Amino acid sequence: MSKLKIAIQKNGRLSEKSLELLKECGIKLSNGERKLKTTSSNFPVEILFLRDDDIPQYVEQGVADVGILGENEVWEKNKKVNLLKKLGFANCRLSIAIPKEENYTGLTFFNQKKVATSYPNILQNYFTQNQIEAEIETIGGSVEIAPGIGLADGIFDIVSTGSTLQMNGLKEVELVTKSEAVMISNTALNDEKKAILEQLLFRIESVKNASENKYILLNAPNSSIQSIASILPGMKSPTVLPLQKQDWSSIHSVVKEDEFWDVIDQLKTLGAEGILIINIEKMIA
Repeated sequence: MSKLKIAIQKNGRLSEKSLELLKECGIKLSNGERKLKTTSSNFPVEILFLRDDDIPQYVEQGVADVGILGENEVWEKNKKVNLLKKLGFANCRLSIAIPKEENYTGLTFFNQKKVATSYPNILQNYFTQNQIEAEIETIGGSVEIAPGIGLADGIFDIVSTGSTLQMNGLKEVELVTKSEAVMISNTALNDEKKAILEQLLFRIESVKNASENKYILLNAPNSSIQSIASILPGMKSPTVLPLQKQDWSSIHSVVKEDEFWDVIDQLKTLGAEGILIINIEKMIA
Protein backbone atom coordinates (compact mmCIF):
# COMPACT_ATOMS: atom_id res chain seq x y z
CA MET A 1 0.00 0.00 0.00
CA SER A 2 1.23 3.51 -0.81
CA LYS A 3 2.32 5.83 1.94
CA LEU A 4 1.61 9.54 1.93
CA LYS A 5 4.94 11.36 2.31
CA ILE A 6 4.61 14.39 4.59
CA ALA A 7 7.45 16.94 4.82
CA ILE A 8 7.76 18.97 8.00
CA GLN A 9 10.39 21.34 9.34
CA LYS A 10 13.27 19.35 10.84
CA ASN A 11 13.47 21.35 14.08
CA GLY A 12 12.01 24.31 15.91
CA ARG A 13 8.61 25.29 17.25
CA LEU A 14 6.75 24.65 13.98
CA SER A 15 8.20 21.15 13.83
CA GLU A 16 7.05 20.41 17.38
CA LYS A 17 3.55 21.70 16.68
CA SER A 18 3.34 19.69 13.44
CA LEU A 19 4.28 16.47 15.24
CA GLU A 20 1.81 17.31 18.01
CA LEU A 21 -0.96 17.75 15.42
CA LEU A 22 -0.21 14.36 13.88
CA LYS A 23 -0.23 12.78 17.33
CA GLU A 24 -3.62 14.37 18.08
CA CYS A 25 -4.84 12.85 14.81
CA GLY A 26 -4.03 9.42 16.26
CA ILE A 27 -0.94 8.90 14.12
CA LYS A 28 1.82 6.98 15.89
CA LEU A 29 5.35 7.57 14.68
CA SER A 30 7.70 4.65 15.12
CA ASN A 31 11.04 6.47 15.26
CA GLY A 32 11.54 8.35 18.49
CA GLU A 33 14.94 9.67 17.40
CA ARG A 34 14.24 12.28 14.77
CA LYS A 35 16.51 11.67 11.77
CA LEU A 36 15.74 12.22 8.11
CA LYS A 37 12.48 10.32 8.07
CA THR A 38 10.14 8.19 10.14
CA THR A 39 7.06 6.11 9.48
CA SER A 40 3.74 5.61 11.23
CA SER A 41 2.88 2.22 12.69
CA ASN A 42 -0.89 2.73 12.39
CA PHE A 43 -1.51 5.09 9.44
CA PRO A 44 -0.05 5.03 5.90
CA VAL A 45 2.22 8.06 6.18
CA GLU A 46 5.95 8.66 6.11
CA ILE A 47 7.39 11.82 7.68
CA LEU A 48 10.35 13.59 6.06
CA PHE A 49 12.29 16.11 8.17
CA LEU A 50 13.51 18.93 5.90
CA ARG A 51 14.56 22.56 5.93
CA ASP A 52 11.37 24.63 5.83
CA ASP A 53 12.53 26.65 2.81
CA ASP A 54 13.13 23.44 0.85
CA ILE A 55 9.65 22.02 1.44
CA PRO A 56 7.79 23.89 -1.36
CA GLN A 57 10.28 22.69 -3.96
CA TYR A 58 10.22 19.07 -2.75
CA VAL A 59 6.41 19.05 -2.74
CA GLU A 60 6.29 20.53 -6.24
CA GLN A 61 8.73 17.87 -7.46
CA GLY A 62 6.88 15.02 -5.75
CA VAL A 63 9.74 14.12 -3.39
CA ALA A 64 7.10 14.78 -0.71
CA ASP A 65 3.36 14.54 -1.33
CA VAL A 66 2.35 16.99 1.40
CA GLY A 67 4.11 19.68 3.38
CA ILE A 68 3.40 21.44 6.67
CA LEU A 69 5.21 24.78 6.86
CA GLY A 70 4.81 28.50 7.33
CA GLU A 71 2.67 30.23 4.74
CA ASN A 72 5.46 32.78 4.30
CA GLU A 73 7.68 30.08 2.77
CA VAL A 74 4.93 29.19 0.30
CA TRP A 75 4.69 32.83 -0.79
CA GLU A 76 8.46 33.29 -0.98
CA LYS A 77 9.22 30.19 -3.03
CA ASN A 78 6.12 30.56 -5.25
CA LYS A 79 6.14 26.93 -6.36
CA LYS A 80 3.31 25.14 -8.15
CA VAL A 81 1.58 23.46 -5.21
CA ASN A 82 -1.94 23.24 -3.80
CA LEU A 83 -2.64 25.19 -0.62
CA LEU A 84 -4.91 22.77 1.27
CA LYS A 85 -5.53 24.18 4.70
CA LYS A 86 -4.55 26.82 7.23
CA LEU A 87 -3.70 25.07 10.48
CA GLY A 88 -4.04 27.81 13.09
CA PHE A 89 -0.64 27.57 14.77
CA ALA A 90 2.84 29.08 14.32
CA ASN A 91 1.21 32.49 13.89
CA CYS A 92 3.59 35.35 13.20
CA ARG A 93 3.90 38.54 11.21
CA LEU A 94 6.41 39.66 8.61
CA SER A 95 7.49 43.20 9.31
CA ILE A 96 10.06 45.83 8.42
CA ALA A 97 12.21 47.18 11.23
CA ILE A 98 14.82 49.93 11.51
CA PRO A 99 17.23 51.13 14.24
CA LYS A 100 15.43 52.63 17.22
CA GLU A 101 17.14 55.99 16.91
CA GLU A 102 15.95 56.56 13.34
CA ASN A 103 13.08 58.98 12.73
CA TYR A 104 10.60 56.98 10.67
CA THR A 105 8.57 59.11 8.26
CA GLY A 106 6.60 56.42 6.43
CA LEU A 107 7.33 54.00 3.60
CA THR A 108 9.12 56.64 1.56
CA PHE A 109 11.85 56.37 4.21
CA PHE A 110 13.07 53.30 2.32
CA ASN A 111 13.57 54.99 -1.06
CA GLN A 112 17.24 54.55 -1.99
CA LYS A 113 17.81 52.61 1.25
CA LYS A 114 19.03 49.04 1.70
CA VAL A 115 16.92 46.40 3.50
CA ALA A 116 18.27 42.98 4.53
CA THR A 117 15.98 39.93 4.48
CA SER A 118 15.66 36.20 3.95
CA TYR A 119 12.38 36.86 2.07
CA PRO A 120 13.39 39.01 -0.92
CA ASN A 121 10.44 38.07 -3.15
CA ILE A 122 7.79 38.96 -0.59
CA LEU A 123 9.56 42.23 0.21
CA GLN A 124 10.12 43.16 -3.46
CA ASN A 125 6.43 42.59 -4.22
CA TYR A 126 5.50 44.83 -1.28
CA PHE A 127 7.87 47.61 -2.32
CA THR A 128 6.71 47.37 -5.95
CA GLN A 129 3.05 47.62 -4.93
CA ASN A 130 3.87 50.74 -2.91
CA GLN A 131 6.20 52.28 -5.53
CA ILE A 132 9.25 52.17 -3.28
CA GLU A 133 12.68 51.92 -4.90
CA ALA A 134 14.90 50.22 -2.35
CA GLU A 135 17.85 47.84 -2.58
CA ILE A 136 17.21 44.39 -1.12
CA GLU A 137 20.13 42.55 0.46
CA THR A 138 19.39 38.83 0.62
CA ILE A 139 20.98 37.00 3.55
CA GLY A 140 20.35 33.52 4.95
CA GLY A 141 20.20 34.16 8.68
CA SER A 142 20.91 36.54 11.59
CA VAL A 143 19.03 39.25 9.75
CA GLU A 144 18.70 41.38 12.90
CA ILE A 145 22.39 42.25 13.02
CA ALA A 146 22.47 43.73 9.51
CA PRO A 147 21.88 47.39 10.52
CA GLY A 148 24.32 47.12 13.42
CA ILE A 149 27.20 46.02 11.20
CA GLY A 150 26.43 48.53 8.46
CA LEU A 151 25.09 46.00 5.96
CA ALA A 152 21.62 47.56 5.67
CA ASP A 153 19.44 50.44 6.81
CA GLY A 154 16.64 48.13 7.92
CA ILE A 155 15.46 44.54 7.92
CA PHE A 156 12.43 42.55 6.85
CA ASP A 157 11.84 39.42 8.88
CA ILE A 158 9.46 37.22 10.87
CA VAL A 159 8.33 38.77 14.16
CA SER A 160 6.60 36.84 16.94
CA THR A 161 6.95 38.80 20.18
CA GLY A 162 9.31 41.57 19.07
CA SER A 163 11.85 40.78 21.78
CA THR A 164 14.59 39.86 19.28
CA LEU A 165 14.18 43.22 17.57
CA GLN A 166 14.50 45.05 20.89
CA MET A 167 17.60 43.08 21.84
CA ASN A 168 19.22 44.24 18.59
CA GLY A 169 18.21 47.89 18.95
CA LEU A 170 15.48 47.77 16.32
CA LYS A 171 11.87 48.92 16.14
CA GLU A 172 9.05 47.54 14.01
CA VAL A 173 7.71 50.17 11.62
CA GLU A 174 5.69 48.36 8.93
CA LEU A 175 3.56 45.22 9.15
CA VAL A 176 3.70 43.68 5.68
CA THR A 177 1.66 40.51 6.18
CA LYS A 178 0.67 37.82 8.68
CA SER A 179 1.50 34.14 8.38
CA GLU A 180 0.60 30.81 10.00
CA ALA A 181 1.25 27.13 9.46
CA VAL A 182 -0.41 25.68 6.37
CA MET A 183 -0.63 22.34 4.59
CA ILE A 184 0.30 22.14 0.93
CA SER A 185 0.27 19.24 -1.53
CA ASN A 186 1.65 18.15 -4.86
CA THR A 187 -0.73 18.93 -7.73
CA ALA A 188 -0.64 15.40 -9.20
CA LEU A 189 -1.33 12.93 -6.40
CA ASN A 190 -2.63 9.54 -7.50
CA ASP A 191 -6.04 8.34 -6.33
CA GLU A 192 -4.62 6.16 -3.55
CA LYS A 193 -2.66 9.02 -2.03
CA LYS A 194 -5.61 11.39 -2.44
CA ALA A 195 -7.73 8.97 -0.39
CA ILE A 196 -5.13 8.89 2.40
CA LEU A 197 -4.90 12.68 2.31
CA GLU A 198 -8.68 13.00 2.63
CA GLN A 199 -8.59 10.79 5.73
CA LEU A 200 -5.83 12.93 7.21
CA LEU A 201 -7.66 16.19 6.46
CA PHE A 202 -10.80 14.78 8.09
CA ARG A 203 -8.83 14.01 11.25
CA ILE A 204 -7.17 17.42 11.26
CA GLU A 205 -10.54 19.15 10.91
CA SER A 206 -11.88 17.13 13.85
CA VAL A 207 -8.91 18.12 16.00
CA LYS A 208 -9.20 21.77 14.90
CA ASN A 209 -12.94 21.87 15.68
CA ALA A 210 -12.27 20.40 19.11
CA SER A 211 -9.61 23.01 19.91
CA GLU A 212 -11.96 25.84 18.95
CA ASN A 213 -14.91 24.62 21.03
CA LYS A 214 -15.77 23.63 24.60
CA TYR A 215 -18.41 21.23 25.89
CA ILE A 216 -20.74 22.99 28.32
CA LEU A 217 -23.16 21.52 30.87
CA LEU A 218 -25.47 23.58 33.05
CA ASN A 219 -28.68 23.49 35.04
CA ALA A 220 -31.42 26.01 34.28
CA PRO A 221 -35.10 26.67 34.94
CA ASN A 222 -37.38 25.31 32.20
CA SER A 223 -38.67 28.79 31.56
CA SER A 224 -35.22 29.75 30.23
CA ILE A 225 -34.63 26.75 27.96
CA GLN A 226 -35.68 28.46 24.73
CA SER A 227 -33.58 31.53 25.44
CA ILE A 228 -30.56 29.41 26.38
CA ALA A 229 -31.00 27.27 23.25
CA SER A 230 -30.76 30.39 21.11
CA ILE A 231 -27.43 31.23 22.76
CA LEU A 232 -26.10 27.65 22.67
CA PRO A 233 -27.25 26.11 19.40
CA GLY A 234 -24.53 23.42 19.63
CA MET A 235 -23.84 21.32 16.56
CA LYS A 236 -27.57 21.01 15.78
CA SER A 237 -29.41 21.82 19.01
CA PRO A 238 -28.62 21.45 22.72
CA THR A 239 -29.46 18.29 24.65
CA VAL A 240 -32.05 18.93 27.37
CA LEU A 241 -32.59 16.42 30.20
CA PRO A 242 -35.10 16.83 33.05
CA LEU A 243 -33.73 17.13 36.59
CA GLN A 244 -35.29 15.68 39.71
CA LYS A 245 -35.84 19.25 40.85
CA GLN A 246 -39.22 20.30 39.52
CA ASP A 247 -39.27 22.71 36.56
CA TRP A 248 -35.50 22.46 36.06
CA SER A 249 -33.42 20.78 33.36
CA SER A 250 -29.82 19.97 32.54
CA ILE A 251 -28.63 21.44 29.24
CA HIS A 252 -25.63 20.08 27.32
CA SER A 253 -24.14 21.88 24.33
CA VAL A 254 -21.00 23.25 22.66
CA VAL A 255 -19.66 26.79 22.85
CA LYS A 256 -16.98 28.51 20.79
CA GLU A 257 -13.75 29.13 22.68
CA ASP A 258 -13.57 32.80 21.65
CA GLU A 259 -17.22 33.42 22.65
CA PHE A 260 -16.97 31.61 25.97
CA TRP A 261 -16.95 34.46 28.52
CA ASP A 262 -19.66 36.52 26.79
CA VAL A 263 -21.88 33.42 26.65
CA ILE A 264 -21.32 32.63 30.33
CA ASP A 265 -22.46 36.12 31.34
CA GLN A 266 -25.65 35.71 29.28
CA LEU A 267 -26.36 32.27 30.76
CA LYS A 268 -26.02 33.53 34.32
CA THR A 269 -28.46 36.34 33.52
CA LEU A 270 -30.94 33.67 32.39
CA GLY A 271 -30.64 31.81 35.70
CA ALA A 272 -28.16 29.09 34.71
CA GLU A 273 -26.38 27.36 37.60
CA GLY A 274 -23.74 24.66 38.05
CA ILE A 275 -22.03 25.52 34.79
CA LEU A 276 -19.31 23.05 33.81
CA ILE A 277 -16.87 23.52 30.93
CA ILE A 278 -15.04 20.49 29.51
CA ASN A 279 -12.31 20.26 26.88
CA ILE A 280 -13.24 18.35 23.73
CA GLU A 281 -10.67 15.86 22.47
CA LYS A 282 -12.17 15.37 19.00
CA MET A 283 -15.23 16.93 17.35
CA ILE A 284 -16.84 15.40 14.25
CA ALA A 285 -19.57 17.50 12.72
